[in-house]
Amino acid sequence: MISRTATVSRPDFERETGWELKPQGACWGERCIPLHGMPTDEVDLEAISTELQMPLVHDQEVGLWGLGPRAGGKALESVHVPDLQLTDWRGEPFSLGSLRGQKVLLLAWASW
Repeated sequence: MISRTATVSRPDFERETGWELKPQGACWGERCIPLHGMPTDEVDLEAISTELQMPLVHDQEVGLWGLGPRAGGKALESVHVPDLQLTDWRGEPFSLGSLRGQKVLLLAWASW
């Protein structure tokens, strides 16, 4: 979930993440996780990321918050990626290391 603020509306949170906020806690299907302080109309992304073990990043320069999927305690410990050699859209070799020091979004897609 990407947001311009550290709080989002409850309907937006539920729609974007798939979690439903119920009296018994945050629920994903039949599985519910109790919350310490149920969000009302607004969901605090920092609090909910801690409660649900969802990684949260904030880019202050561009004013964006990014809430990732539930990590179950397996969130990345660093943001260092090995220097991968990829093929760009033209079929030319591309070194991921050439982007070191910049913010990069890797999008993987498969047709199956």
